[in-house]
Amino acid sequence: MNAWLALPDAIVLVAARPDGGRLAGFAEVGTRSVVDGCDTSPVAYLEGWYVDADARRRGVGAALVHAAEDWAREKGFREFASDVELENVLSQQAHVALGFTETGRSVLYMKTL
Repeated sequence: MNAWLALPDAIVLVAARPDGGRLAGFAEVGTRSVVDGCDTSPVAYLEGWYVDADARRRGVGAALVHAAEDWAREKGFREFASDVELENVLSQQAHVALGFTETGRSVLYMKTL
């Protein structure tokens, strides 16, 4: 986390529970120089986004994404992007509900040398 926060264009946002106990969720936002489907560079990028299961569908995730968008706008970014694993349909639905537009799908490959 310290390495992430040391980056010049990165932020970690947290959602506290109303009772002041443990956190309900977090969002890690950074930048990427190139993002498929985007026209600008660099692009603000939602690198990590998580909400505890018992806090989902209560606006916690939306609040985190809206705060991330506000941060990106304040930094002068014009586009905000993210990615989701193909099998994570719930996250795909959450992204669409928050105004993200799907720009493509990928299958990733690697080879050990």
